[in-house]
Amino acid sequence: MNFLRFSSASSASAGHQLQNSLLLGFAHGSCSTWSSSLGAPPFRVPRRRAWSGLKQASMFGCAWESQSWGMVPAANPWDYGVAVHSRRETRSASVSRSVGDAENFSGKFRNLKSRSKWSLYASRVEPYSTNGADRSYEGVAAVDGELLWSGRWWARPIDARKQIFCNRSLNMKSIDAIGFDMDYTLAQYKPETFESLAYVGTIQKLVHNLNYPSELLQWKFDWRFMVRGLVLDKRRGCILKMDRHKYVKVAYHGFRELSRDDRQAMYGNTLSRESYDEPDYALIDTLFSLAEAYLFMQLVDFKDAFPDKMPSGAYDYSQLYKDVRSAVDLCHRDGTLKQAVANDPSKYINEDPLIIPMLKMLKQSGRKLFLVTNSLWDYTHVVMNFLCGKCGTEGGVPRDDEWLSYFDVVVTGSAKPTFFMDGNRTPLFEVDISTGMLQNTDSGVPMAQIGGVGLEGVVLPNATVKKAHRVFQGGSVAHLHNLLSIEASSQVLYVGDHIYGDILRSKKELGWRTMLVVPELAAELDVLHQTMTIRKEISELRTQRDDLEDSLLRLEWCLRHENHTDEDQQRLEQEVAHLRKENAIVREQHRQGQRECHHLFHKTWGQLMKTGYQNSRFSHQVERFACLYTSHVTNLCYYSPNKSYRTTEDFMPHELQGDRR
Repeated sequence: MNFLRFSSASSASAGHQLQNSLLLGFAHGSCSTWSSSLGAPPFRVPRRRAWSGLKQASMFGCAWESQSWGMVPAANPWDYGVAVHSRRETRSASVSRSVGDAENFSGKFRNLKSRSKWSLYASRVEPYSTNGADRSYEGVAAVDGELLWSGRWWARPIDARKQIFCNRSLNMKSIDAIGFDMDYTLAQYKPETFESLAYVGTIQKLVHNLNYPSELLQWKFDWRFMVRGLVLDKRRGCILKMDRHKYVKVAYHGFRELSRDDRQAMYGNTLSRESYDEPDYALIDTLFSLAEAYLFMQLVDFKDAFPDKMPSGAYDYSQLYKDVRSAVDLCHRDGTLKQAVANDPSKYINEDPLIIPMLKMLKQSGRKLFLVTNSLWDYTHVVMNFLCGKCGTEGGVPRDDEWLSYFDVVVTGSAKPTFFMDGNRTPLFEVDISTGMLQNTDSGVPMAQIGGVGLEGVVLPNATVKKAHRVFQGGSVAHLHNLLSIEASSQVLYVGDHIYGDILRSKKELGWRTMLVVPELAAELDVLHQTMTIRKEISELRTQRDDLEDSLLRLEWCLRHENHTDEDQQRLEQEVAHLRKENAIVREQHRQGQRECHHLFHKTWGQLMKTGYQNSRFSHQVERFACLYTSHVTNLCYYSPNKSYRTTEDFMPHELQGDRR
């Protein structure tokens, strides 16, 4: 008999969670040996259940040999091993996964791991197929090393960074059409090059078109500094991070952090609550906004230090923001950004070999696919060809129209979020994909041209593109529903990256089901895993702090409102002094621990989804409007197109307290 052997360490709590872990995948031939240096499992451990299309195979024994683990290397703390004897062979492979507890954060938090031995169950995955009339699957070849749902190899549990998280239960069997945004959804831009390109272009427009001083051209851009979910205060020249209740927890004026007292004086001591919305505030809710927000902070500091060097019109911080926005718009209008991307797509866009397998799998599942993007046809054509492996640049594979075969409808120049709004009367034009010319349509039906020039004479579609795969510009969601024959909004799942332009409006206005792409989530999950121990220590310090404060308040009450002998009075006063000193020490340790943990996620803004103990405003919006969210759109490859996504149980604070009894 063959054995899968794992060497790892686990704490008692982690071991309890992993006791019923299930691994699904091929287990042919000899199996591999696993070492303790290979990382740790994802958070969610699947329940045992019967899987359609899976054939139960023999069970394999497994022994876990416990060791003390140190810090998992930050470069790749979630490294999962897949030992494939020959990745290009189609008949045999061995799949193994490391199981272990969270690493220790530092020496002072180091704890020994208990020795545990658990059983591991392995199953054989047969190629998935179904005879259903409305859903048919054909095998989609997996990329080397990838365990895809529709590929030959598939395994659970799924790497946490590739998981899809659920806020609102969604049964994919009820979805008839799946739509995608393009920029920062299908196409993931490289921040170190693309955002720097936007930053440089914006500064050039400020200097050459809006009369800002030429020394701005020497400024540098730190693409790591800004994050999504912040709020820009146009009047005061500040950048804010708020919790879900809209309380400001972190604030910077330019690059100067405001103290707690300054922050309270500016945003806390008011008779009425601020809305933190337009026109006085701007939301940094898209990755496209990071460069302009960073530039705004630089301009605030520059204006404070050298007010005499600013243009005559830049009299306040609000005008600075207007000028930055005007410069950004100029970059988009004159094609500065998009032409640079078109000339060298690989410099600015991440290649993703899973795009095509994902689209093929969804098409084979019987869904209608559509693309709705604000980019115009010429740029969309360049980007989508690159994502499909056809860069079209010198020495590359020539661009063609094959990518259109993956979509039933493509809408460019959609002007989201207006596209989703009720009452939108924007006309819908059909695009001649060979010339880029536009043809008038009546809700998608071509209109005859005056003078005998009809559609046949102007916009003959490319012979390689089926009539059903049509490209449009403008229009509204009513046109899209008509083109796709959608009967109910709940039949549509839309995947995008913009919390307002893609997710909020499509959810609130239409009732579409939504999935938000949050690229930052993968790194956040890494740090969450690395800081499990320190976050537990911080929680214990908080409990200790609460206990000390309660004891101190009780003794102070006794001293103030009860009669005591002189001896008891002196003893109580000494005890109060001792508790105050101890409470101050614990409070400082608690705050220091919070700061350290905060800086591990991001040295300035901390955890994306949290602000202290509260969910951040961004997290609150994700929870409200995104049915699903994930780090990358192609994570759909790891799940069945018919999967039923289920939420975790909600808890009120009193329910959590009940669990501790």
